[in-house]
Amino acid sequence: MEEEKKEQEVKEEEKIEKKPVDYKKRMKNYLSIIVLLAGLLVGSIFVDVAQFVSQRGISPRALRQLDVVPLEGRTWVAYSEPVVTVEVVNDDKCEACDVTDAVKMMKRVMPTLLVKEVQYDSEDGEKLIEDMKIKSLPAFVFDDSVTKTDIYTQAKDVFNKEGDYYTIDAAQLGKPGKYLTLPEVSPDDAQTGPEDAKVKVVVFSDFQCPYCGSFYEQTLKKALAEYKDKVNFVFKEIPLASIHDKAQDAALAAECANDQGKFWEFADKLYGDQKTWSAAKTFNAVPYAQAVGINMAQFNQCMSSKKFADKITADNKEAQDFGISGTPAVFVGDKFFGGMVSYDQFKQAIDEQLAK
Repeated sequence: MEEEKKEQEVKEEEKIEKKPVDYKKRMKNYLSIIVLLAGLLVGSIFVDVAQFVSQRGISPRALRQLDVVPLEGRTWVAYSEPVVTVEVVNDDKCEACDVTDAVKMMKRVMPTLLVKEVQYDSEDGEKLIEDMKIKSLPAFVFDDSVTKTDIYTQAKDVFNKEGDYYTIDAAQLGKPGKYLTLPEVSPDDAQTGPEDAKVKVVVFSDFQCPYCGSFYEQTLKKALAEYKDKVNFVFKEIPLASIHDKAQDAALAAECANDQGKFWEFADKLYGDQKTWSAAKTFNAVPYAQAVGINMAQFNQCMSSKKFADKITADNKEAQDFGISGTPAVFVGDKFFGGMVSYDQFKQAIDEQLAK
């Protein structure tokens, strides 16, 4: 029985081996698969094209191939730079604090910029002002992504780093709309008028600067005479040594005169005769010091030791902190003037501050 069973199995196997292969059927199956895959591919391309033409959507395939995409009446552009978020700390009641032009300018050089407005007296605004040491409005606080932009690479000096954030204040973009803090007045500063006066006028000036001379002679001297009992006038030094070769020595001399209580008399002499000593080969302070009755031994010692060099450096640093790079620069209370100011403008500003 077993032999008959094995013989039967051998016959069955021979039938299977001898069964002809249906190549036509197999080919038909292959063609079906190919047609199916091709249909899917064509369908995908059709969807890409249809979405793009109809503007009902853009497929990833289309986006990878295009830098400019029209969609729903707008043009979308692909940029290699990251999205940068800037928080604009501002006062919506301050007319001079409008940032429209500044933001437009920034978006030209940082097209991926996202702008968030923060009111300066809100909780978030007060925290940003404290953390970022903001002195004027408007102020622009950028996240760390700004360091990956081309504009940062080209102009990193205008950004101030505080922690993980970067700021640009209004003083670096132009005239600030509003100052939140004012220059500090120290006992070493040359000043006249009541120290507890309601209004302080702080002047940053250069003795060799012609515009400073005009401002002193035509505007400041008149204000000193008219408001000497109502306003505290303060003078700080910014000798622009890179363009005025005698400005540093003149500033040292004026501070030495102030050390003897003769600053304003000495300033009158220096500004009054500015053209003469500016044109000389070297600066000679002696005639002006003698003219105002200064103790010359003490004055000469003060000059030779450069006693007030650090004070002048500190004045310069303070000016830079307020974004001041030119002279004259004047604070009348919280109102700032950069450059020459007529007496009428100056008087109006003082009267407005006194009336507050």
